[in-house]
Amino acid sequence: MPRPSSRPRAKPEADVAADPRDPRGSGQAGRRARTGPGAGASGGAPLTVAQLRRRVVRHSLFAPVGLGAAVARMGFVQADPIRAPARAQDLILRHRVAGYRAGDLEREYAALGLDEDVVYAYGFVPPATRRLLYPRLDAHGAHEPTGLAREVLAVLRERGPTHPRELARELGHRGVRNAWGGQSRATTRALEELQYWGLLRVARREAGVRVYEPVRPPAEPFADPLPPDERLARVLLLVAALFGPLPERSLRGLLALARYAVPHVEGRGTLVSRLLRSGELERAEVDGVPYVWPAGASGDFADGEELTDVRFLAPFDPLVWDRRRVEHLWGWAYRFEAYTPAPRRRYGYYALPLLWGDRLVGWTNLATSGGRLDVALGFLERRPRDRAFTRALDAEVARVAEFLSVRG
Repeated sequence: MPRPSSRPRAKPEADVAADPRDPRGSGQAGRRARTGPGAGASGGAPLTVAQLRRRVVRHSLFAPVGLGAAVARMGFVQADPIRAPARAQDLILRHRVAGYRAGDLEREYAALGLDEDVVYAYGFVPPATRRLLYPRLDAHGAHEPTGLAREVLAVLRERGPTHPRELARELGHRGVRNAWGGQSRATTRALEELQYWGLLRVARREAGVRVYEPVRPPAEPFADPLPPDERLARVLLLVAALFGPLPERSLRGLLALARYAVPHVEGRGTLVSRLLRSGELERAEVDGVPYVWPAGASGDFADGEELTDVRFLAPFDPLVWDRRRVEHLWGWAYRFEAYTPAPRRRYGYYALPLLWGDRLVGWTNLATSGGRLDVALGFLERRPRDRAFTRALDAEVARVAEFLSVRG
């Protein structure tokens, strides 16, 4: 959804290649951090890469809570239309919501008062996040739709919740080129544009398709808004809290994507530096890489009992979204290959990183067939021979089967 003419890909960070043969960070565990400006909240000895890796995992994979509480705590859940065998938003939430089943987010969406919107990518947001995103102003101030978009808005204000298919039947099926290089209906693009400017919202989904309704009254969600620069700062702090300790360079990249969430903010490029100077962000160097996180969050990274579970992670999960961090902490140049030609894929169409404890040891491609779950595994080195791994793997397969309501 952001502005249809410049829609950012909901694609995780992908950076320079590295040796993928070191999934456990071998050779890194003994390297220590050098504390830098603003990094002293945690005190004590500098972090090693292994310690930071454990703390990143613990921060991201918090103890499961209710669905509303999980979305509120995260502040944003990325969406993706690919279902392999479930959509990204469901694969993300299954680790963080007790008893979660595929499709629960769509079923509970209206009751929880959620919205769909763009932060650094497109996804689901709770009310507190949505209030940071609006009003979105164009170069002239409040956006005034023209042409087809104005016609579409008039129809929805008269009719209420409307499926894009119904709108196309009434206003025509003319196609336009979309940001991905393919074709979209002009009416669908108009719906996305109006949603971006806060004139429409997603009322619900039907079989994964967004059903839109007008925001009534249009100004209601935007009463007493914060200045745009303050809203952008809060959005960036929200993103930093979602990811946990993150390379500073990666957070700056996320800030560049967030320009679609809160556009036309002057001095955006200096925001990370300003938040570091103000103490709202903290920084430390780990193995020569500057990491940043929100001030006061160090207590959330404390070590606990040993991590032993196996987890199948969505490619868009906050734990593995930033490929720079994955490469630094786990030594794996993981890539999302759904849009890679099949002959060039190394891991598979929708390979899910396989986490064991705090180590990325491989990947899996999941599918359902005849009411059963098919699990294809791959390993960065060899399959772990530890019986504890086998037990943890079997438990994760059983959890996924229950999540999908199929047999394992």
